[in-house]
Amino acid sequence: MSIKNRFIVSLVASLPMLIMMIAKPFGLMLHGDAWIMFVLTTIVMAISARQFIESAWASFKNHHANMDTLVAVGTLVTYVYSIFALLTGRAVFFESAAFVVTFVLLGQVFEERMRNSASSAVEKLVNLQAKEAEVLRDGNYIQVPIDEVQLNDEIRVKPGQKVALDGVITSGKSSINEAMVTGESMPVSKSVDDHVIGSTLNIDGTFTFKVTKVGDDTMLAQIVELVKKAQSSHAPIQKTVDQIANVFVPVVMILSILTFAIWYGFLGSSVVNAMLFAVSVIIIACPCALGIATPTALMVGTGRSAKLGILIKNGEVLEAVNQITTVVFDKTGTITEGAPKVTDVVGDAKQVMEIATALEASSEHPLARAILDDNQNSQYTVTDFQSIEGRGVQGKINGQDVFVGSPKLAATNDFEADMIRLQNEAKTVVAVGQKQTVIGLIAIQDMPKETAKAAMAALHQRGLKTVMLTGDNELVAGAIANQVGIDTVIANVLPKDKANEVEHLQQHETVAFVGDGINDAPALATANVGIAMGSGTDVAIESGDIVLVKNDLMDVVNALELSKKTFNRIKLNLFWAFIYNAIGIPIAAGIFVGLGLTLSPELAGLGMALSSISVVGSSLLLNKTKLAV
Repeated sequence: MSIKNRFIVSLVASLPMLIMMIAKPFGLMLHGDAWIMFVLTTIVMAISARQFIESAWASFKNHHANMDTLVAVGTLVTYVYSIFALLTGRAVFFESAAFVVTFVLLGQVFEERMRNSASSAVEKLVNLQAKEAEVLRDGNYIQVPIDEVQLNDEIRVKPGQKVALDGVITSGKSSINEAMVTGESMPVSKSVDDHVIGSTLNIDGTFTFKVTKVGDDTMLAQIVELVKKAQSSHAPIQKTVDQIANVFVPVVMILSILTFAIWYGFLGSSVVNAMLFAVSVIIIACPCALGIATPTALMVGTGRSAKLGILIKNGEVLEAVNQITTVVFDKTGTITEGAPKVTDVVGDAKQVMEIATALEASSEHPLARAILDDNQNSQYTVTDFQSIEGRGVQGKINGQDVFVGSPKLAATNDFEADMIRLQNEAKTVVAVGQKQTVIGLIAIQDMPKETAKAAMAALHQRGLKTVMLTGDNELVAGAIANQVGIDTVIANVLPKDKANEVEHLQQHETVAFVGDGINDAPALATANVGIAMGSGTDVAIESGDIVLVKNDLMDVVNALELSKKTFNRIKLNLFWAFIYNAIGIPIAAGIFVGLGLTLSPELAGLGMALSSISVVGSSLLLNKTKLAV
């Protein structure tokens, strides 16, 4: 039976007992309520608690104790004693055993849900691949399923189609959007002998290419394998509660046995009274609070984070965040907006932009969108429009020749100094000309996000190092890094090598990686903590441990801060879960009976409940904590 179904059974059986417990102080008693509790708790023990008991027995045979041991011992002792109490007319504690199982299973349900939320990353990667390709067979291009394509087959790709597999262009030219694989926003011009990557998108031209890689050898397949390997390589973190349980369970059992032996063997107590002292020790140590210490803090912490647009997808990341020393950022779409924008206009700005807008309105060039986004209206009408492959576009306005593109289209250029300056600032520069003369320049760049600089400063204030990891060239990467204040730049990194670079950094640092592209998925999974931007691809989001819905880099700081506070709250909850044990066990054992201070099984059960209430209250305080930014 699944964890969810076991929880439902336990919850349905526990709710009537909760109602009885609430009604009891008001004198609203049902006839035979103890027997009703016995039946309901027996259902819980037989169905919902069975896995805990089996796990505890397996651990016992291996001389080990864990959280399941605590749950099994506490619930079994409470259940068995309550049967004895039922038959001898004493107070029963069936509801305590049922509540422990219900609370612990609730925590496991939430943990399982968070684990499953990231399990579809690989499936989404695989679905990116083209399903068919136009392959040359017997002199004709025919649609063939991707699995039937072979090495050295010739494939034709039309505008708007996906490149089916990795290969080398044999004829034609085009611009290809490789952002889904490389993460870089600028489409890349491709011609004969250039390599193309499977699953990227052809924008304008038609071309043919020879297949050089199929199956598991393609870049997409390699990225899939990297994500699988990185996800499976994360060893489960040894839970703090298991470490404590490994010592705590044997200690409690020994104390309980000693309590019975001393009271019966040395102090002359009856078997029943000696057993009551021993059972009180077990009940006060029952792990109800321990079982909910982690999930309640996790529920409140992740709930508050979600309201702020920060999705924490698993509990293990909370512990990892406390060790982070370096935060690594992808560039395009993470630090930058991911869409080129006009940054500078040199010359008569109005005339330059209106001529450029008129020409680019008919253009399919990748930079045309940036110009049109900046200025959509023009008073000019273009005739004789012509696209010059690899150089720009030209036409006529009022009978005069005009162009936008390479300055090589002009006979004279008085703006060379400005062009060099802008290029040194890592900007793409296009010339606007009239009558074979350059009359102005337009500089285009993928700009940093508004909050990038403040986010880097906030991370530095917390003693964290910042690194940019990008496939872009050093000049462009360095210019962006200087603008936002990043410590180190690692440029010219191939998509498949990003995870390797993260692993290299991990030799000396504990790394959080922030990214948004498909090519970032392996690095997100490899890093100690993966933080995915919510505006990124589904694959990147699924691969990250933390997702920033608002796409705001300041939320990187907030995510790290909230994760730390939530993990610290878990540790505080564990303290409160045990403080009652530290105080209550000696009293339950009868050490202070000479002072008239005793702890009956009834009071021990109340102490266990108070421990749980303190843990829940502590977790709820997470909603009141203030963020540093």
